[in-house]
Amino acid sequence: MGAYRAIVIGLGGLGSAALHRLATELGPGVLGLEQFALGHHRGASQDHSRIIRLAQHQDAYAALAAPAYRAWAAVEEESGQRLVTRTGGLVIEDRVARAGTATGTRNIEGYTALFDRHGVAYELLDADALTGRWPQFRTSGGEQALYQEDSGIVDAARANAVHVALARAHGAEVRPHTPVRSIRADGGGVAVVTDGGTLRADRVVLAADAWTNQLLAGVGLRLPLTVLREQVTYYATPHLAEFSPGRFPVFMWHGEHNFYGFPVYGEVATKLGQHMGGEETTADGRSFDPDPVRRERYDAFLARHLPRFRGPELYSRTCLYTVPPDQDFVLDTLPGTPQVVVAIGAGHAYKFAALIGGLLTDLALGKEPAHPVDAFFVTRPALTDPAFGRSFHT
Repeated sequence: MGAYRAIVIGLGGLGSAALHRLATELGPGVLGLEQFALGHHRGASQDHSRIIRLAQHQDAYAALAAPAYRAWAAVEEESGQRLVTRTGGLVIEDRVARAGTATGTRNIEGYTALFDRHGVAYELLDADALTGRWPQFRTSGGEQALYQEDSGIVDAARANAVHVALARAHGAEVRPHTPVRSIRADGGGVAVVTDGGTLRADRVVLAADAWTNQLLAGVGLRLPLTVLREQVTYYATPHLAEFSPGRFPVFMWHGEHNFYGFPVYGEVATKLGQHMGGEETTADGRSFDPDPVRRERYDAFLARHLPRFRGPELYSRTCLYTVPPDQDFVLDTLPGTPQVVVAIGAGHAYKFAALIGGLLTDLALGKEPAHPVDAFFVTRPALTDPAFGRSFHT
Protein backbone atom coordinates (compact mmCIF):
# COMPACT_ATOMS: atom_id res chain seq x y z
CA MET A 1 0.00 0.00 0.00
CA GLY A 2 1.48 3.36 -1.06
CA ALA A 3 1.26 6.19 1.46
CA TYR A 4 1.02 9.88 0.53
CA ARG A 5 0.61 13.13 2.36
CA ALA A 6 -2.10 14.16 -0.12
CA ILE A 7 -3.78 12.71 -3.20
CA VAL A 8 -5.71 14.78 -5.74
CA ILE A 9 -8.26 12.82 -7.78
CA GLY A 10 -9.00 14.45 -11.14
CA LEU A 11 -6.51 16.75 -12.87
CA GLY A 12 -8.77 19.14 -14.74
CA GLY A 13 -8.88 22.83 -13.94
CA LEU A 14 -9.50 22.66 -10.19
CA GLY A 15 -7.58 19.45 -9.55
CA SER A 16 -4.42 20.50 -11.37
CA ALA A 17 -4.45 23.84 -9.52
CA ALA A 18 -4.90 22.06 -6.18
CA LEU A 19 -2.07 19.67 -7.03
CA HIS A 20 0.23 22.61 -7.73
CA ARG A 21 -0.63 24.36 -4.48
CA LEU A 22 -0.45 21.21 -2.35
CA ALA A 23 2.95 20.34 -3.82
CA THR A 24 4.11 23.90 -3.16
CA GLU A 25 3.05 23.55 0.49
CA LEU A 26 4.05 19.93 1.14
CA GLY A 27 6.72 19.06 -1.42
CA PRO A 28 7.22 15.34 -2.22
CA GLY A 29 4.49 12.99 -1.05
CA VAL A 30 1.74 14.56 -3.14
CA LEU A 31 0.11 12.46 -5.86
CA GLY A 32 -2.22 13.45 -8.69
CA LEU A 33 -4.44 10.79 -10.26
CA GLU A 34 -6.21 11.21 -13.60
CA GLN A 35 -8.38 8.45 -15.04
CA PHE A 36 -7.74 9.51 -18.65
CA ALA A 37 -4.83 11.11 -20.47
CA LEU A 38 -3.75 14.53 -19.24
CA GLY A 39 -5.59 17.19 -21.25
CA HIS A 40 -8.41 14.83 -22.23
CA HIS A 41 -11.69 16.11 -23.71
CA ARG A 42 -14.17 14.13 -21.61
CA GLY A 43 -14.75 16.62 -18.79
CA ALA A 44 -15.17 20.34 -18.27
CA SER A 45 -11.67 21.83 -18.51
CA GLN A 46 -10.55 21.23 -22.07
CA ASP A 47 -10.25 23.72 -24.93
CA HIS A 48 -8.28 26.91 -25.43
CA SER A 49 -10.30 29.61 -23.78
CA ARG A 50 -12.44 30.59 -20.81
CA ILE A 51 -13.69 34.06 -19.97
CA ILE A 52 -12.09 35.68 -16.96
CA ARG A 53 -13.87 38.73 -15.60
CA LEU A 54 -14.45 40.97 -12.64
CA ALA A 55 -18.11 41.21 -13.68
CA GLN A 56 -20.11 39.18 -11.16
CA HIS A 57 -23.70 39.52 -10.00
CA GLN A 58 -23.35 37.68 -6.66
CA ASP A 59 -21.25 38.80 -3.70
CA ALA A 60 -19.69 35.39 -3.07
CA TYR A 61 -18.09 35.46 -6.52
CA ALA A 62 -17.35 39.18 -6.66
CA ALA A 63 -15.24 38.74 -3.51
CA LEU A 64 -13.11 36.16 -5.35
CA ALA A 65 -12.80 37.90 -8.71
CA ALA A 66 -9.87 40.26 -8.05
CA PRO A 67 -7.97 37.64 -5.99
CA ALA A 68 -8.37 35.21 -8.91
CA TYR A 69 -6.54 37.64 -11.21
CA ARG A 70 -3.73 37.86 -8.65
CA ALA A 71 -3.58 34.07 -8.38
CA TRP A 72 -3.24 33.71 -12.15
CA ALA A 73 -0.54 36.39 -12.19
CA ALA A 74 1.42 34.43 -9.57
CA VAL A 75 1.21 31.25 -11.69
CA GLU A 76 2.38 33.21 -14.74
CA GLU A 77 5.30 34.63 -12.77
CA GLU A 78 6.36 31.24 -11.45
CA SER A 79 6.06 29.49 -14.81
CA GLY A 80 7.10 32.23 -17.22
CA GLN A 81 4.06 31.31 -19.30
CA ARG A 82 1.32 33.68 -20.44
CA LEU A 83 -2.08 32.35 -19.42
CA VAL A 84 -4.32 35.44 -19.29
CA THR A 85 -4.99 37.73 -22.25
CA ARG A 86 -6.94 40.89 -21.51
CA THR A 87 -9.40 41.81 -24.25
CA GLY A 88 -11.96 43.84 -22.34
CA GLY A 89 -15.39 42.36 -21.86
CA LEU A 90 -19.03 43.14 -22.52
CA VAL A 91 -22.18 42.07 -20.72
CA ILE A 92 -25.04 42.80 -23.12
CA GLU A 93 -28.64 42.57 -22.00
CA ASP A 94 -31.45 42.39 -24.56
CA ARG A 95 -34.16 43.91 -22.43
CA VAL A 96 -36.90 43.35 -24.97
CA ALA A 97 -36.16 39.63 -25.23
CA ARG A 98 -35.99 39.35 -21.43
CA ALA A 99 -39.13 41.36 -20.71
CA GLY A 100 -41.27 39.56 -18.17
CA THR A 101 -38.54 37.04 -17.36
CA ALA A 102 -37.30 36.69 -13.79
CA THR A 103 -33.55 37.27 -13.94
CA GLY A 104 -32.70 37.74 -10.26
CA THR A 105 -29.46 39.72 -10.12
CA ARG A 106 -28.23 38.35 -13.48
CA ASN A 107 -28.86 41.66 -15.23
CA ILE A 108 -27.12 44.98 -15.79
CA GLU A 109 -28.31 46.36 -12.45
CA GLY A 110 -27.01 43.30 -10.62
CA TYR A 111 -23.55 43.60 -12.18
CA THR A 112 -23.25 47.35 -11.66
CA ALA A 113 -24.40 47.11 -8.04
CA LEU A 114 -21.50 44.78 -7.26
CA PHE A 115 -19.05 46.83 -9.31
CA ASP A 116 -20.02 49.87 -7.25
CA ARG A 117 -19.78 47.92 -4.00
CA HIS A 118 -16.34 46.54 -4.85
CA GLY A 119 -14.98 49.74 -6.40
CA VAL A 120 -14.53 48.41 -9.95
CA ALA A 121 -14.55 50.85 -12.88
CA TYR A 122 -16.94 50.15 -15.77
CA GLU A 123 -18.83 51.82 -18.60
CA LEU A 124 -22.53 51.65 -19.43
CA LEU A 125 -23.51 51.77 -23.10
CA ASP A 126 -26.84 51.91 -24.86
CA ALA A 127 -27.40 50.08 -28.16
CA ASP A 128 -26.16 52.98 -30.29
CA ALA A 129 -23.01 53.44 -28.20
CA LEU A 130 -22.35 49.71 -28.35
CA THR A 131 -22.48 49.52 -32.15
CA GLY A 132 -20.65 52.83 -32.49
CA ARG A 133 -17.72 51.38 -30.59
CA TRP A 134 -17.96 47.81 -31.89
CA PRO A 135 -19.68 47.92 -35.29
CA GLN A 136 -19.34 44.15 -35.48
CA PHE A 137 -22.58 43.97 -33.46
CA ARG A 138 -26.10 44.42 -34.84
CA THR A 139 -28.71 45.52 -32.33
CA SER A 140 -32.47 45.97 -32.28
CA GLY A 141 -32.36 49.04 -30.03
CA GLY A 142 -33.44 47.45 -26.77
CA GLU A 143 -29.98 46.40 -25.64
CA GLN A 144 -27.91 47.83 -22.82
CA ALA A 145 -24.26 46.94 -22.39
CA LEU A 146 -21.70 46.99 -19.61
CA TYR A 147 -18.00 47.19 -20.52
CA GLN A 148 -15.15 46.32 -18.15
CA GLU A 149 -11.61 46.65 -19.44
CA ASP A 150 -9.98 43.91 -17.34
CA SER A 151 -12.03 41.04 -18.78
CA GLY A 152 -10.30 38.60 -21.04
CA ILE A 153 -9.30 35.02 -21.75
CA VAL A 154 -7.60 32.42 -19.59
CA ASP A 155 -6.13 29.58 -21.64
CA ALA A 156 -7.63 26.50 -20.00
CA ALA A 157 -5.69 23.68 -21.64
CA ARG A 158 -2.40 25.53 -21.32
CA ALA A 159 -3.08 26.47 -17.69
CA ASN A 160 -3.87 22.86 -16.76
CA ALA A 161 -0.57 21.75 -18.25
CA VAL A 162 1.28 24.55 -16.47
CA HIS A 163 -0.24 23.63 -13.10
CA VAL A 164 0.79 19.99 -13.55
CA ALA A 165 4.30 20.96 -14.61
CA LEU A 166 4.73 23.25 -11.62
CA ALA A 167 3.41 20.55 -9.29
CA ARG A 168 6.01 18.14 -10.64
CA ALA A 169 8.69 20.79 -10.13
CA HIS A 170 7.73 20.86 -6.44
CA GLY A 171 8.02 17.09 -6.16
CA ALA A 172 4.50 15.87 -6.94
CA GLU A 173 3.96 12.54 -8.65
CA VAL A 174 1.41 12.40 -11.48
CA ARG A 175 -0.30 9.27 -12.77
CA PRO A 176 -2.54 9.56 -15.82
CA HIS A 177 -4.65 6.62 -17.02
CA THR A 178 -5.31 5.67 -13.39
CA PRO A 179 -9.02 5.43 -12.60
CA VAL A 180 -10.03 5.54 -8.95
CA ARG A 181 -12.66 2.93 -8.16
CA SER A 182 -13.56 4.04 -4.64
CA ILE A 183 -12.42 6.02 -1.64
CA ARG A 184 -13.12 5.32 2.01
CA ALA A 185 -12.10 6.67 5.36
CA ASP A 186 -9.11 4.79 6.74
CA GLY A 187 -8.54 5.81 10.32
CA GLY A 188 -7.49 9.43 10.14
CA GLY A 189 -6.64 9.13 6.48
CA VAL A 190 -8.19 7.92 3.23
CA ALA A 191 -7.87 4.68 1.29
CA VAL A 192 -7.90 5.25 -2.48
CA VAL A 193 -8.65 2.13 -4.49
CA THR A 194 -7.22 1.89 -8.01
CA ASP A 195 -6.85 -1.01 -10.43
CA GLY A 196 -3.18 -1.16 -9.51
CA GLY A 197 -3.79 -1.38 -5.78
CA THR A 198 -4.94 0.62 -2.78
CA LEU A 199 -3.17 3.84 -1.93
CA ARG A 200 -3.35 5.64 1.38
CA ALA A 201 -3.32 9.38 1.89
CA ASP A 202 -3.51 11.63 4.91
CA ARG A 203 -5.95 13.74 2.92
CA VAL A 204 -7.69 13.67 -0.46
CA VAL A 205 -8.96 16.43 -2.74
CA LEU A 206 -11.75 15.05 -4.88
CA ALA A 207 -11.98 17.11 -8.09
CA ALA A 208 -13.72 14.51 -10.24
CA ASP A 209 -16.62 16.74 -11.34
CA ALA A 210 -19.13 14.57 -13.25
CA TRP A 211 -17.71 11.42 -11.61
CA THR A 212 -17.98 12.85 -8.07
CA ASN A 213 -20.94 10.84 -6.81
CA GLN A 214 -19.44 7.58 -8.00
CA LEU A 215 -16.55 8.18 -5.60
CA LEU A 216 -18.52 9.73 -2.76
CA ALA A 217 -20.50 6.48 -2.48
CA GLY A 218 -17.55 5.00 -0.60
CA VAL A 219 -17.95 7.58 2.17
CA GLY A 220 -21.74 7.27 2.25
CA LEU A 221 -22.62 10.58 0.58
CA ARG A 222 -24.45 11.54 -2.58
CA LEU A 223 -24.81 15.15 -3.70
CA PRO A 224 -27.78 16.42 -5.77
CA LEU A 225 -25.76 17.09 -8.92
CA THR A 226 -27.03 17.33 -12.49
CA VAL A 227 -24.65 16.67 -15.37
CA LEU A 228 -25.35 18.70 -18.50
CA ARG A 229 -23.81 18.26 -21.94
CA GLU A 230 -22.85 21.72 -23.18
CA GLN A 231 -21.36 22.83 -26.49
CA VAL A 232 -19.17 25.43 -28.18
CA THR A 233 -18.59 26.09 -31.88
CA TYR A 234 -15.57 27.58 -33.64
CA TYR A 235 -16.20 29.58 -36.82
CA ALA A 236 -13.50 30.12 -39.45
CA THR A 237 -14.46 33.73 -40.00
CA PRO A 238 -12.73 35.39 -42.96
CA HIS A 239 -12.78 38.69 -41.04
CA LEU A 240 -9.82 37.95 -38.79
CA ALA A 241 -8.70 41.51 -38.12
CA GLU A 242 -12.17 42.61 -37.00
CA PHE A 243 -12.26 39.82 -34.43
CA SER A 244 -8.67 39.88 -33.21
CA PRO A 245 -8.24 40.11 -29.42
CA GLY A 246 -7.07 43.69 -29.76
CA ARG A 247 -10.23 44.79 -31.56
CA PHE A 248 -13.02 42.60 -30.23
CA PRO A 249 -13.80 41.80 -26.59
CA VAL A 250 -15.10 38.67 -24.96
CA PHE A 251 -18.83 39.03 -24.42
CA MET A 252 -21.87 37.62 -22.68
CA TRP A 253 -25.29 38.19 -24.25
CA HIS A 254 -28.31 37.84 -21.97
CA GLY A 255 -31.47 37.52 -24.04
CA GLU A 256 -33.81 34.66 -24.78
CA HIS A 257 -30.71 32.50 -24.25
CA ASN A 258 -27.42 33.29 -22.53
CA PHE A 259 -24.63 33.25 -25.12
CA TYR A 260 -20.93 33.94 -24.65
CA GLY A 261 -18.28 34.57 -27.29
CA PHE A 262 -14.56 35.03 -27.92
CA PRO A 263 -12.37 36.80 -30.44
CA VAL A 264 -9.97 34.77 -32.59
CA TYR A 265 -7.86 32.84 -30.08
CA GLY A 266 -6.42 29.35 -29.91
CA GLU A 267 -7.76 28.49 -33.34
CA VAL A 268 -7.91 30.72 -36.41
CA ALA A 269 -11.57 31.11 -35.62
CA THR A 270 -14.05 32.84 -33.36
CA LYS A 271 -15.90 30.85 -30.69
CA LEU A 272 -19.50 30.90 -29.43
CA GLY A 273 -21.25 28.96 -26.68
CA GLN A 274 -24.42 28.98 -24.65
CA HIS A 275 -24.35 28.92 -20.86
CA MET A 276 -26.61 26.17 -19.49
CA GLY A 277 -29.57 24.63 -21.21
CA GLY A 278 -27.83 21.47 -22.42
CA GLU A 279 -29.37 18.03 -22.16
CA GLU A 280 -29.00 16.01 -18.99
CA THR A 281 -26.57 13.13 -19.27
CA THR A 282 -24.06 11.12 -17.25
CA ALA A 283 -20.29 11.14 -17.16
CA ASP A 284 -19.97 7.80 -18.90
CA GLY A 285 -23.20 7.75 -20.92
CA ARG A 286 -22.85 11.12 -22.62
CA SER A 287 -22.63 11.60 -26.37
CA PHE A 288 -19.79 13.50 -28.01
CA ASP A 289 -21.88 14.37 -31.06
CA PRO A 290 -22.76 18.07 -31.33
CA ASP A 291 -26.41 18.97 -30.87
CA PRO A 292 -27.98 20.20 -34.15
CA VAL A 293 -30.51 22.29 -32.21
CA ARG A 294 -27.65 24.21 -30.63
CA ARG A 295 -25.99 24.66 -34.01
CA GLU A 296 -29.16 26.20 -35.45
CA ARG A 297 -29.65 28.38 -32.36
CA TYR A 298 -26.08 29.70 -32.56
CA ASP A 299 -26.41 30.34 -36.28
CA ALA A 300 -29.65 32.29 -35.84
CA PHE A 301 -28.15 34.43 -33.08
CA LEU A 302 -25.05 35.24 -35.12
CA ALA A 303 -27.01 35.95 -38.29
CA ARG A 304 -29.01 38.53 -36.38
CA HIS A 305 -26.42 40.09 -34.11
CA LEU A 306 -22.85 39.23 -35.29
CA PRO A 307 -22.99 38.27 -38.97
CA ARG A 308 -19.26 38.72 -39.73
CA PHE A 309 -18.32 36.63 -36.67
CA ARG A 310 -19.59 33.63 -38.63
CA GLY A 311 -17.76 31.58 -41.21
CA PRO A 312 -17.51 27.92 -42.09
CA GLU A 313 -17.83 25.82 -38.94
CA LEU A 314 -14.34 24.69 -37.94
CA TYR A 315 -15.74 22.30 -35.34
CA SER A 316 -18.17 22.00 -32.47
CA ARG A 317 -17.09 20.42 -29.21
CA THR A 318 -19.08 19.21 -26.23
CA CYS A 319 -18.17 19.37 -22.55
CA LEU A 320 -19.84 18.58 -19.23
CA TYR A 321 -21.22 20.91 -16.57
CA THR A 322 -21.75 19.34 -13.15
CA VAL A 323 -24.27 21.56 -11.45
CA PRO A 324 -25.79 21.71 -7.93
CA PRO A 325 -29.41 22.90 -7.70
CA ASP A 326 -28.35 26.49 -6.89
CA GLN A 327 -25.59 26.51 -9.55
CA ASP A 328 -22.99 27.42 -6.92
CA PHE A 329 -19.60 25.81 -6.34
CA VAL A 330 -18.94 23.11 -3.79
CA LEU A 331 -15.69 23.73 -1.91
CA ASP A 332 -15.70 21.98 1.43
CA THR A 333 -14.51 19.15 3.62
CA LEU A 334 -17.00 16.31 4.05
CA PRO A 335 -19.09 16.09 7.22
CA GLY A 336 -17.66 13.34 9.38
CA THR A 337 -14.74 12.82 6.97
CA PRO A 338 -12.79 16.10 7.08
CA GLN A 339 -9.76 14.46 5.48
CA VAL A 340 -11.71 14.48 2.18
CA VAL A 341 -12.21 17.80 0.39
CA VAL A 342 -14.67 17.97 -2.50
CA ALA A 343 -14.65 20.50 -5.34
CA ILE A 344 -17.44 21.10 -7.85
CA GLY A 345 -17.08 23.93 -10.36
CA ALA A 346 -20.76 24.12 -11.41
CA GLY A 347 -19.79 24.91 -15.00
CA HIS A 348 -18.34 28.35 -14.28
CA ALA A 349 -15.27 27.90 -12.07
CA TYR A 350 -12.39 28.00 -14.50
CA LYS A 351 -11.82 31.75 -14.22
CA PHE A 352 -11.18 31.15 -10.50
CA ALA A 353 -9.19 27.92 -10.86
CA ALA A 354 -5.77 29.21 -9.80
CA LEU A 355 -7.35 30.76 -6.69
CA ILE A 356 -9.52 27.73 -5.92
CA GLY A 357 -6.44 25.52 -5.96
CA GLY A 358 -5.18 27.50 -2.99
CA LEU A 359 -8.55 27.42 -1.20
CA LEU A 360 -8.75 23.65 -1.58
CA THR A 361 -5.23 23.36 -0.22
CA ASP A 362 -6.19 25.46 2.81
CA LEU A 363 -9.19 23.21 3.45
CA ALA A 364 -7.15 20.04 3.01
CA LEU A 365 -4.50 21.23 5.46
CA GLY A 366 -7.05 22.31 8.06
CA LYS A 367 -6.37 26.02 7.61
CA GLU A 368 -8.87 28.84 7.45
CA PRO A 369 -9.35 29.51 3.71
CA ALA A 370 -7.64 32.68 2.51
CA HIS A 371 -11.01 33.91 1.18
CA PRO A 372 -14.57 33.15 2.32
CA VAL A 373 -16.08 29.92 1.02
CA ASP A 374 -19.14 29.72 3.29
CA ALA A 375 -21.49 30.00 0.31
CA PHE A 376 -19.97 26.84 -1.12
CA PHE A 377 -20.26 24.53 1.89
CA VAL A 378 -21.62 21.04 1.34
CA THR A 379 -24.06 21.56 4.22
CA ARG A 380 -26.01 24.42 2.62
CA PRO A 381 -29.77 23.96 2.04
CA ALA A 382 -29.45 23.57 -1.73
CA LEU A 383 -27.50 20.37 -1.13
CA THR A 384 -29.27 19.05 1.98
CA ASP A 385 -32.93 20.04 1.64
CA PRO A 386 -34.85 17.88 -0.88
CA ALA A 387 -37.45 20.63 -1.17
CA PHE A 388 -34.92 23.11 -2.52
CA GLY A 389 -35.39 22.05 -6.15
CA ARG A 390 -33.24 23.30 -8.98
CA SER A 391 -33.35 26.61 -10.84
CA PHE A 392 -30.98 26.56 -13.79
CA HIS A 393 -30.66 29.84 -15.70
CA THR A 394 -30.76 29.14 -19.42
